[in-house]
Amino acid sequence: MSKPLVLNEDRLFPSDPTMRAIARRLYGEVKDLPIISPHGHTNPQWFADDTPFPDPANLLIVPDHYIFRMLYSHGVTLERLGIARKDGGAVETDPRKVWRTFADKFYLFRGTPTRIWTDHVLAEVFGVKVQLTPETADEIYDHIEDCLSKPEFRPRALFERFGIEVMATTESPLDDLRHHKKILESGWDRRVVTAFRPDPVVDPDFEGFADNVAQLGEITGEDSASWSGYLNALAARRAYFKQHGCTSTDHGHPSAASADLATGDCETLLSKALAGTCTPDEAERFRAQMLTEMARMSLDDGLVMQIHPGSFRNHNAHLFENFGRDMGADIPTCTEYVHALKPLLDRFGNEADLTIILFMLDETAQGREMAPLAGHYPALRLGPPWWFFDSAEGMLRFRRNVTETAGFYNTVGFNDDTRAFLSIPSRHDVARRIDCAYLAELVADHRLEEDEAREVAVDLTYNLVKAAYKL
Repeated sequence: MSKPLVLNEDRLFPSDPTMRAIARRLYGEVKDLPIISPHGHTNPQWFADDTPFPDPANLLIVPDHYIFRMLYSHGVTLERLGIARKDGGAVETDPRKVWRTFADKFYLFRGTPTRIWTDHVLAEVFGVKVQLTPETADEIYDHIEDCLSKPEFRPRALFERFGIEVMATTESPLDDLRHHKKILESGWDRRVVTAFRPDPVVDPDFEGFADNVAQLGEITGEDSASWSGYLNALAARRAYFKQHGCTSTDHGHPSAASADLATGDCETLLSKALAGTCTPDEAERFRAQMLTEMARMSLDDGLVMQIHPGSFRNHNAHLFENFGRDMGADIPTCTEYVHALKPLLDRFGNEADLTIILFMLDETAQGREMAPLAGHYPALRLGPPWWFFDSAEGMLRFRRNVTETAGFYNTVGFNDDTRAFLSIPSRHDVARRIDCAYLAELVADHRLEEDEAREVAVDLTYNLVKAAYKL
């Protein structure tokens, strides 16, 4: 017999009755506020074309590395999940079979944020009344498929239903932004903006780096093989992105290393990078210099700078070779910030007109390094927990680790950082509930008055993110 799918109204709130009651009241102040989604990886073509989403599997499973990495860890090949191979080799093409595989292994997600998000999507977005199991898989698949055929489940309709005020996607400097242009020209009253992600043209280890830089030069009419022309080309693309609504840049470097090198050294590093002769140390120095150059450009053009360091990307060489990037094999590494960021901060850390948002995948650095840095330098703010720590426990640890040193107002609220569009309301709801739970603890311990906690809850949910990302 199938079990009912019920989302408990008090989920993620403290079990202590006093704190739970406070958390309920605080959550009531923020639960219906609009969603500001300042950094993510949804496809802008969805909102440009506004065509129906595909079947349940290709909407909810195939693009979501949170889901398929867990399945892969239990021997489910990516081919079985319908994920395309680089060589065009055979993969499962029946979405119902993919969905059944997911349902059969859904128990693996017990206790994970993916379980919370998925249950929320099923119950709140699609109105599913029973829990997902192998026995209910087809029933739920048919129900979702029927929903997706209706106009109220098209991308723009869901965007509006979710209460999203503005959403940022993320594009390469080589992207022509045609989908963003189409959205802007459509007259739609919701905002979908782009974010500038220069990794393909600033990381010598990025596949096709030299070709990417050459293409950058062709697009901008600059000599991108020279240091000055290369910088001019990057500045030109940033300006182009700003014309299409961009307010931020994003940098996914392996470390937080920055540098402030002489021009001659920069020219030498660029030449080696384009020739493919950089040593690992030289490639790191080049990336480090580019963080500083991007900060300089942000001070000039006003774009908010996000630094997402500390991920060993594409760790699984087999998956990278056969399926490409972003196949769920990014692994956190130890990350140092104090010495790494000093060259950048020596030049720009005291600039109140510059905003640099730091993210982390090394929780040990939160209280020791990140909070003291952001609690001092005017240019620095702390981004929310992301990737492996975009979870109830991760968010709570973050607040405990950084609040006493950096306060609430050197953080920037929440961003969902996801490709999984339908999970966005759930991710924001989790963040709102956890922030209210933490604030309730402060109120119950008489460290904060409840009227102040209400103001902080609204700021963490809405005001801080709008201000930090200039939205």
